[in-house]
Amino acid sequence: MTGVSDDELYRQYETVNLYRRGSGAKVELNRPDRLNAWNAQFAADLNDAIRAVTADQEIRAVLITGAGRAFSSGADLKEQSGEGSVDVYTVLTERYHPLINGIRRMPKPVVAAVNGPAAGIGLSLALACDLVVAAESAFFQLAFVNIGLVPDGGSSLLVPSRVGFARAAELAMLGERLGAQQALDWGLINRVWPDGEFAAESAKLLDRLAGGATKSYAGTKRQLNRWLYEQMDAQLEFEAQIQREMSGSADFAEGVRAFAEKRPPRFTGA
Repeated sequence: MTGVSDDELYRQYETVNLYRRGSGAKVELNRPDRLNAWNAQFAADLNDAIRAVTADQEIRAVLITGAGRAFSSGADLKEQSGEGSVDVYTVLTERYHPLINGIRRMPKPVVAAVNGPAAGIGLSLALACDLVVAAESAFFQLAFVNIGLVPDGGSSLLVPSRVGFARAAELAMLGERLGAQQALDWGLINRVWPDGEFAAESAKLLDRLAGGATKSYAGTKRQLNRWLYEQMDAQLEFEAQIQREMSGSADFAEGVRAFAEKRPPRFTGA
């Protein structure tokens, strides 16, 4: 959405830009050189931005999008290559879970405007939002299996709730890319627009929600949360425990090495 003329810079972090657009806010993930991959600073900045837009009573709707070519490519595997130095359980529970829960519990509509790849935790972030719209060239990927991990960030709940068990199993176990149009057909996302129209259409949707019945939106979120997300905390904890197991596996170590060496992984099942 970069370049929409009514956006005004509201707050700038090291890895996130926060814009105001009337009664709406745009949170722009801003590590374009790393395809908006998550590291510690990114998670801290994004959590702070979500808290800021939640607390600001003048903001009535929020849009999250990515700078550059990606929405978010997932976790930054450069952090994972430090000889077992990363505690995956702590990363999930302290960095990611507050963010996912913060979006779900925000009493305002939140839109994910997916401008490019949304993979791994980047896909989880998008699906935590109330509405997900995408550019035609965007794609979605539960890429965890490709490095020997399992879905996290709530995606083991968010994906099957949208597309059903069979398609969720396919996405999680095959780790393949799902194009924007197919994601729409499957019910994973809400709308797809041509790349050239994406910024303007996303901005119009933000404006519509920012000028809408804010309390009604908040009440609807509470209803949907009770229907689906009452089990969110338990599922997030369960994901983190399994991910902790996976992060100690030989397959995960091989997956990270293979990624760094730009070659296919040679998994052994260990």
